[in-house]
Amino acid sequence: MNANASAAPVGGLEQTLPSSWYYSEDTFQLEKERIFCREWFCAGREEQLPKPGDYLVLDIVGESILVVRNRQGVVRAFYNVCRHRGSRLCRADGGAAPGAAVQGGVIAGRSILCPYHQWSYDLDGQLIAAPHLSSVPGFDKSGIHLYPVGVECWGGFIFLHLTPSEARPFAAQLGGIPARIERYPLSELVIGHTITYEVAANWKAICENYNECYHCGGVHPELCAVVPAFREAGGAGLDWTRGVPHRAGAYTFTHIGTTARRAFPTLNQDERERHKGELIYPNLFISLACDHAAVFILLPRAAERTDIVCHFLFEPHELAKADFDPSDAVDFWDVVNRQDWSICESVQKGMRSRVHQHGYYAPMEDFSLDIRRYVIERLALHPDRPRTAT
Repeated sequence: MNANASAAPVGGLEQTLPSSWYYSEDTFQLEKERIFCREWFCAGREEQLPKPGDYLVLDIVGESILVVRNRQGVVRAFYNVCRHRGSRLCRADGGAAPGAAVQGGVIAGRSILCPYHQWSYDLDGQLIAAPHLSSVPGFDKSGIHLYPVGVECWGGFIFLHLTPSEARPFAAQLGGIPARIERYPLSELVIGHTITYEVAANWKAICENYNECYHCGGVHPELCAVVPAFREAGGAGLDWTRGVPHRAGAYTFTHIGTTARRAFPTLNQDERERHKGELIYPNLFISLACDHAAVFILLPRAAERTDIVCHFLFEPHELAKADFDPSDAVDFWDVVNRQDWSICESVQKGMRSRVHQHGYYAPMEDFSLDIRRYVIERLALHPDRPRTAT
């Protein structure tokens, strides 16, 4: 298969990417450079940094990234690397270096201190002090700044770009998604519960699974009991723009299809009764019910491992209630999620068979072709694209 063009259909079916692209570490390293380091990448929720001086240390495909809210309340991000000798500035676990006199990290919510030689930076990444160097001729701290990471926020989400000098406009990556879900109050919702899953599958296999419902009838009996349209005609013809209808009497993703929580007041009638979903490549899934959102942040760790952080988002006034209980949505989603991760892990194992060179897309899996086009367009730009692609 040539990485620069789609393979011709066989038996009326389009071919998938080569199977080796789902388990090759060489391919994964190319994806790191051409996709994860050069596309806007969802890293979390703004509410995880509630006040100035709050920070997160994140592992983004092996790069340690420091995300901090500065003194003006603006989210900034930098590589977690001192410009002096390359020491990590902040420990990912938030702990202290064993026995060290100076611990470093974000100090009193005002500055970033390197634990090695105590160079310090403000929360915008500018060097503000370097011990014993002020009298060195020609030393100019104004020209030294932490390695920057691009930051954009939308819908309450934080997106990072690890190569900001090459970043395309953030709006171009979002495309028409904001307009399609504009009545959902995403930026106002807050995390009511979080589950982190470790999945032994390639990130692309997980995206493909999310993008089709051909599998739903056989994999998700509980889901199809609430949304029968997911199993009808193999999941063909679903209208995601309008939303997918629930069974009669149901309107949300719980085992019984109802909930005590109110519908978001800003929704139209269809959105109060139907389910919507969006995939923001490369790593954010958004599933929207009328009373909550389940969002999935994919964190690719290796060719055959993806961590998935699943946040369940609710209206703040619901969380403020003394009897707030998200378990009706959380328990339902956890069942569906584990079914998905299990089948994706089965696919991952099967693709390693010596006889399986590629798969096929059935007609109702047309949205899954997006990941093929998305990956080919980006890896084909690389002069050292995977040899397995030819």
